[in-house]
Amino acid sequence: MSLVLQMRSERATLVAQVQALAQIEASGVALTADQLTQFAQLETQVNELTAKISRAETTERITAAAAVPVAESAQGNNSPPTHISTHSEPTKPGVAMAQMVRLLVQAGGNQHVAAEMAKDAGYGADVHMALSTVTPGAGGVLVPENFSTSVIESLRPKSVVRKMGAVSLPLNNGNLTMPRVLGNTQVTYLGTEEDISVTEMEFGDLKLSAKKAAAIVPISNDLLAYAGVNPRIDAQVSNDLAVSMGLSEDLYFIRGTGTGDAPKGLRYWAPAGNVLPAPTGATLAIVDLYLGSMMLRLEAANVDLAACGWLMSPRTLRWLQSLRDGNGNKAYPEIDLGLLKGYPYALTTQIPNNLGAGGNESEIYFTNFGDCYIGEDTNLAIAISTEASYKDGAGNTVSAFQRDQTLIRVISKHDFGPRHVESVSVGTGITWGAGM
Repeated sequence: MSLVLQMRSERATLVAQVQALAQIEASGVALTADQLTQFAQLETQVNELTAKISRAETTERITAAAAVPVAESAQGNNSPPTHISTHSEPTKPGVAMAQMVRLLVQAGGNQHVAAEMAKDAGYGADVHMALSTVTPGAGGVLVPENFSTSVIESLRPKSVVRKMGAVSLPLNNGNLTMPRVLGNTQVTYLGTEEDISVTEMEFGDLKLSAKKAAAIVPISNDLLAYAGVNPRIDAQVSNDLAVSMGLSEDLYFIRGTGTGDAPKGLRYWAPAGNVLPAPTGATLAIVDLYLGSMMLRLEAANVDLAACGWLMSPRTLRWLQSLRDGNGNKAYPEIDLGLLKGYPYALTTQIPNNLGAGGNESEIYFTNFGDCYIGEDTNLAIAISTEASYKDGAGNTVSAFQRDQTLIRVISKHDFGPRHVESVSVGTGITWGAGM
């Protein structure tokens, strides 16, 4: 870290302490004698650092102006370099968001200090510009739209619903309405001088409205405090953000009940006739017929199967992968190629294995994902805290301060739904592999 950058970081810390004391007095509480002394000391330190920073910046400018190219005649090269490497090129998708977060943490949430740090440390011009123009929102800052788009793209490998091909559409003013055909016209044959029967098409609407989704991502301070541009560190931060947001999305896009302010998921979009309880018995013949019947529900509704796929828990797939025919051969060898009965599948732990009265049931989904839509508000908000607490996967309360972590809260707004509900079939009561 350069001397100027280090001093700016120290000044930002001191300024934050001054602001904390000022807020106490602004709330109507008189400062104690010790606090007044501390305020005066902080003011002196800030002024001294400001003067040092000014002198250091002047020194850097003079040094840069006096710099001359290094002669390379010993290597037989006296001409100017043909290419100068800079960090002004656009940052890779997903990584820019991670760099922005890391700089905000290092700057103690001060976006202007973070912008200067980005400039001095050689971050991409897009990162520096974003931090210079970012606006407050949702208790933190609003991520620029181009960064939000890159985050959505990096979510695709992490969210199984997105990965399987769900279509992302913008929510204009927080709402989106898409017409859908409920019933087609009927064409009939008739004899000479017979009246043509009247037929009408039935229409309906898929209405999506912005629903606020939030994810809290705990990240090690050792990662966030790493100075300078480092692709491996930024990729790790970006991956942590994408995984947490992807899991949060899948939880609701697959099994959300649609009550309250949450999206309705595939499980509750599926019509009653497309929800198939698992049959008694688990022989290959029974299982194969059952999977075929799930596919048949979509075929009977004239659903385009080109974009169809399966969703299931890892336990269900491993059981199907171990299923053998009478000759000991794999019943579904194509699983090793990422297919089941000719269609791709995705695994997620967001489909539980503890459903049903016995606490050992799961579900399996066969869906036309090309008919599923994610309406998205392009705004994405982040807030940062090093003192807050959170609950881990086991429900235990964890202190970020005690764990030396920083909590990053990401808030987005979106909704989910299929254009035709007949595009979703759900298998329930799946106990395959419960003893594994």
